[in-house]
Amino acid sequence: MNLLEVNNIGISFGGVRAVNGVSFALKEGHILSVIGPNGAGKTTLFNMLSGVYRPMTGQVLLAGQDVTGMPAHLLARRGMSRTFQNLQIFSNMTVLENVASGFHLQEKGSLIADLLRFPSAKRRVQESEDKAYELLKRVRLEQAAYRTANALSYGSLKRLEIARALALEPRLLLLDEPAAGCNAVETEEIEHLVAEVAESGIAILLVEHDMKMVMRISQHIVVLDHGEKIAEGTPQEVSKHPRVIEAYLGASATEEMV
Repeated sequence: MNLLEVNNIGISFGGVRAVNGVSFALKEGHILSVIGPNGAGKTTLFNMLSGVYRPMTGQVLLAGQDVTGMPAHLLARRGMSRTFQNLQIFSNMTVLENVASGFHLQEKGSLIADLLRFPSAKRRVQESEDKAYELLKRVRLEQAAYRTANALSYGSLKRLEIARALALEPRLLLLDEPAAGCNAVETEEIEHLVAEVAESGIAILLVEHDMKMVMRISQHIVVLDHGEKIAEGTPQEVSKHPRVIEAYLGASATEEMV
């Protein structure tokens, strides 16, 4: 069954059609990558799906429910989580505290109990920290748990942001260029992590410019150009599509994708 269904979604800014009639579907545990040149509409598409923008046309279904234009906090409660191109990290908090902050949607308690530090509030904090530590182990950052986030390398910060997104316990994870700015070793670490997350049953919608990574881990690829879908299919199908080669990858496309 499809976890995410995007039907004819579109939006305009100042009369310019940024995304025009894009449709696709994503199954649980699968990785679908959205690729295209700069300005193709990838981030705009992500912003519509994640509640930053409200689509002007089309429909978004999450687990069969219409969530078109729903704000981000309500989407999170329904199982959607997202990372951004630019890191959204609390740099002066510890690595553990950064991840624990992601559990706030699951916490149940009163403001008074928190302010007066009731035992129930202390238990919630401890439970969040315990779960956060388990997530840090999952992204291989447990040894840095009590260091401040600003002491981490860039690649480690990228993995930290994924861990915090996982703290929302999503069914669908949107990753916006998780390997951008990373070196070869950091990119490989993130690639393995993304694949492991998908293997756990979480659906992943990925925007990424590293074509080798995209081709290795994606089950399905959607290609955008000037806001429109120009191709869709498996990595093998997309890599041979003439419009993809012409509009995006150029003459050396085959070499770049291998």
